[in-house]
Amino acid sequence: MRIALTFDDGPNTETTPQVLDILQEHGIAASFFLIADSITPESAKVARRAFDMGCDIENHSRTHSFMNRMTPEEIREEIRYCSERITEITGRPPAFFRPPYIAVNRTLFDNVDLTFICGAGCEDWVPEVPADARAERVLAHAEDGQIVLLHDMPGNVNTVEALKTIIPELKKRGFSFVTVRQLFAEAGVKPVPGRMYTNVWQTTDEPHNPA
Repeated sequence: MRIALTFDDGPNTETTPQVLDILQEHGIAASFFLIADSITPESAKVARRAFDMGCDIENHSRTHSFMNRMTPEEIREEIRYCSERITEITGRPPAFFRPPYIAVNRTLFDNVDLTFICGAGCEDWVPEVPADARAERVLAHAEDGQIVLLHDMPGNVNTVEALKTIIPELKKRGFSFVTVRQLFAEAGVKPVPGRMYTNVWQTTDEPHNPA
């Protein structure tokens, strides 16, 4: 069984290194969806560390705005800028995109040439949700082929703590940890345009059809 941990809203020099320390301790890789405006000379080094550890570095837009309210030109610029910054850091352009707030529409799908990723979340962006509750929610819904949506935003210490439970328990259950790219490649699944993935084994014949 395979599962992909993913982290939104970095990079930063506070929480992202803590997440990377835990991943490194367990010898696993994850996928990081970056906000380009959060990339500084120092946080770029953190993102490079993640990449050198075998992690995916993917696109989460430039400004983390509601892109479903943007014009096609604005959408393309958000994606272009973020992808270029990521390529500068890693030497490899992103292949996946997580829309901010998971807010999508047809215009967004028509103007972003990347595979859309959602993921099974645990409300870990809500400060009041404690670490044990976050871990319990991830573990309760874990399944083969799943993408787990987490956040490495500054100060998100409860998710850092939750990982100390999530990773060992999933290992105990027989899960192997892969990046999103590896998840699709190892499953032999070709992403369908116009679909937003939470699990690589999605069986619906209908692509995601936002309002």
